[in-house]
Amino acid sequence: MFLNVFSNPRLGKWIIPGAGIIWFLGCFLLLRYEGLELEEAFTDAFFLAVGFIGGVGILDQVFSLYSPQGRNLWLVFLLPVLLSLLLVISHRYLLTWWFSEEDFYLEHLNNSFYLRWAVLAMAEQFVALLALVVSKLERQEELSRREAQMLELSKEAELAQLRQQLQPHFLFNSLNSINALVVAQPHKAREMVLLLSDFLRGTIRKDIQKWEVLAQELSYLKMYLDIERVRFGHRLSVEFFIGDEADTAKIPPLLIQPLVENAIKHGLYGVTGEVKIEIDCRKEGGYLIILVKNPFDPTYVGLEGTGFGLSSVERRLYLLFGRKDLIQTTNSNGFFEVQIKIPQYL
Repeated sequence: MFLNVFSNPRLGKWIIPGAGIIWFLGCFLLLRYEGLELEEAFTDAFFLAVGFIGGVGILDQVFSLYSPQGRNLWLVFLLPVLLSLLLVISHRYLLTWWFSEEDFYLEHLNNSFYLRWAVLAMAEQFVALLALVVSKLERQEELSRREAQMLELSKEAELAQLRQQLQPHFLFNSLNSINALVVAQPHKAREMVLLLSDFLRGTIRKDIQKWEVLAQELSYLKMYLDIERVRFGHRLSVEFFIGDEADTAKIPPLLIQPLVENAIKHGLYGVTGEVKIEIDCRKEGGYLIILVKNPFDPTYVGLEGTGFGLSSVERRLYLLFGRKDLIQTTNSNGFFEVQIKIPQYL
């Protein structure tokens, strides 16, 4: 709508009549100042106000069906001029008939014809330009709102896609391990199937939009580690360091698991003997800091993975917070560390 601001049920109810009253009072006082009688001034001002209100209504109807843009903006200037000319001519003929015997008034009416036209045309053009600005601002606001909605929907879709990737990624690794244990150690294969069933039952229906407290998230992480211990036995050792008040901090669901899975993959492959993975969680300022540390042999050449673990966490943090500085990795002295920071102000 071009003049939607004036035809809005709540605003138009007061703006159009209010503008008409102001126009009537201004014309009435001016005509009285020029020496017209009370009846003449009142009637003249009344019909001018009716014409002004009618012109606004006509512009509203015309431009609500067609909004001029680009080269057609000249219509914003031409239509008010033509419309005001038609209204002034109609006003002149009507009052000439109404006060046909009032010579002084008729002379005044004829002499002020062009002045009336110019003033009414300027007023109508001002209304049209004001409505044009309001219309453009409303369209820009609507466009920004739609872009924000599309961006939010896109984020939600990508987060859902990452979630759908996470479960099969872990599930395929577990099934491969079960397959390897079926013949050599069938009892461990059965144990792993039961643990995997319990883990999936608790995590597969998680709402990725609903955050968990850290304590709850770590309970699912420990279920995952129980599954991995079936694979690696005594070689896998995990130590937790939970700082004060950290266990009540909020965290997106299943955010730590890819980091630990990555640590197990790169920590146990290529390293002989027992491997200890450290998980340190603490609150610092307005952030929950999570550090995952594992031994790492840079000289070992093993099977390359998809790189899904770290990349999925980095992408999720960016989608949630719009920042790329919330994850850091370091590799020194035979240890690989991943640190993530989760803002707690949301």
